[in-house]
Formats: sequence, C-alpha cells, structure tokens
Amino acid sequence: MQAIEVSHLVKKFGDATAVNDISFSVAAAETFGFLGPNGAGKTTTIRMLTGISSPTSGMAKIFGHDIVHETVAARQSMGIVSETSNVYTDLTGWQNMMLAAQLYRIGRSERDKNATELLKRFELYERRGDDVHGYSKGMQRRLTIAMGLVNRPRLLFLDEPTSGLDVESNLIIRDMISDLIKEGVTVFLTTHNIEEANVLCDRVAIIEKGHIAAIDAPERLKKTIQSVQSIEVSFDSSSPTRLDELRQLSTVNNARKEGDKFKLFTEDPSAVIDGVMAYAHTHNTRVMSITTLGPSLEDVFVKLTGLHRSGGGITAID
Repeated sequence: MQAIEVSHLVKKFGDATAVNDISFSVAAAETFGFLGPNGAGKTTTIRMLTGISSPTSGMAKIFGHDIVHETVAARQSMGIVSETSNVYTDLTGWQNMMLAAQLYRIGRSERDKNATELLKRFELYERRGDDVHGYSKGMQRRLTIAMGLVNRPRLLFLDEPTSGLDVESNLIIRDMISDLIKEGVTVFLTTHNIEEANVLCDRVAIIEKGHIAAIDAPERLKKTIQSVQSIEVSFDSSSPTRLDELRQLSTVNNARKEGDKFKLFTEDPSAVIDGVMAYAHTHNTRVMSITTLGPSLEDVFVKLTGLHRSGGGITAID
C-alpha cells in the first residue's frame, strides 16, 4: 500500500489556480522531497494532503484512506509539523507536549512515555518545566517537531523544518529525520534547502506554478542536465576584476564567486581547465585548487523553475 496517493489534485482560489492537476505517489518508508519557489503550491498541497483544506477537484489518499471522506482515519497515521510554530509560549514545554498528545487522543501513560523520550531526543528534557517564551527559536522549532511526533506517526509531514535555524538545531533536526528514516517512517519534506533534500530524500518532486515539473531520485534528475557542468577554482591572490575576466574565457557560459572560489559553468570542462591555467600564467597568479563538478540538484531546480542565481542565492525572475 502507498503511504500517499494523489490523483489529478486541483486547488483554486477564485480565478487563481494554486495547484493544477498534479498526480504522484509516495511509497511507505520513503523520504519524499517537495521543492519549489515561493508561491509554487507546496504549502497548499500539504494543506490538502493533511485535511486542513479541501481540494477543488481530484483525490488524495493516506494509507488507502480518502483524505476528504475518511479524514479522521487518514489523519490517525500522520504527524504534521507546519512551517509556522504551533507552540503555546505561555505554557511549559511539557504542557505543550501533553496538549498535543491529548489532541491525538493518546492515553496518559503512553503520552508521558512518548513525551519524555522525544524531549530527551531533542535535548529539551532539562527545560521541560520552563515556559516556552524563554526558549530560543531553535528550541521552539525542536519542540514543534516533537509535538508532531508524539503520536508515533507512520507518516510525517515536515514543512520547512530547518528554515532560519541555528547550526546546532539544524543538525539535531537532520539527525532526527535520518533516525525516522531508519525506523521506517514515511517523511514528506518541503524545503528551500536543496542540499538538505539531496542528502535526505529518496525522491524529489519539483513544483512550479502549481504544476509538477519533475519527479525522480536526486541523482537521476542531475543526469538529465549533464550539460550544466562546472569547474570550481581558487587562486593564491585576489583581484576585483577576476570574476569578469573568467567569464570571458572560451566555452565559459557563466561564472559566479563562491567564497574564495570561482564556479565556471561550461559544456566543455577540459577546455575551461586549459583556459584557467593559461589565465593564471598570463595574470601572474597560481591556481590553489581546481575541481570538475557535475550538475547539482540546485542546477536542476534552477533550470526547471526558470529562476536565476543572484550572488550566493536564488532569485525569482520577474
């Protein structure tokens, strides 16, 4: 049985179509990434899959239960962690866990056991008696995820779980996701962190303007755009004009600076390596490192969604 089955799902808000006839399935124990720029339809899709919002048309099933007609049965097997925090800051961490457990109708002894285990896993147990308004943003996010796991779900929806978090909280949450994967929990993950999806997900779907642009394993998606190869190079000296000069090398399609390195995009890596070495000789500088890179999942994302990079990030094209 599939954990999630989606068939011709549509969601309209007046004349605007947020999700436009999407179909896909997620196997039990699979980690499925859902990627897309802001406004692509990610959160709207999750709201329909979790029974928060009704689809305009189409069907979605959770472990065989129709989310519209069998909402209670479908939701019994899932945990939901939304992007926005649902903790009550005037309650303690323990009280928040108890409230979440009661909403899932978990018995007293089981909810005490589950809450204790989860708070220890997320390194919050020592602060369980403190009001949540005294928690850091990372601690509050970890508590939100713990609350979503208190019913020991077979399927966990994670909407941007590590967005804006400190390094420690980010690592704790990633380790938790890896543990859940090993335990056979199905994870449906939406994220802006493409490398996170690349590392954690068995498959990813890229959604753009309400349509599914591609679904496949990260490595297979990368192979679909082998022409987007690159050379990463660093030099032993700096120059304010170096980026523009490297862009002028033969067969370099584009270039950008990444820290102390330069990434040169090309369809002919060998020719670019020769050009870089000649450039270094001509400009009296020495190449400190040079690496040939295949396309990344970010490259796939950019190509399929029509976005472009600006500096170190990704920016929508108007």
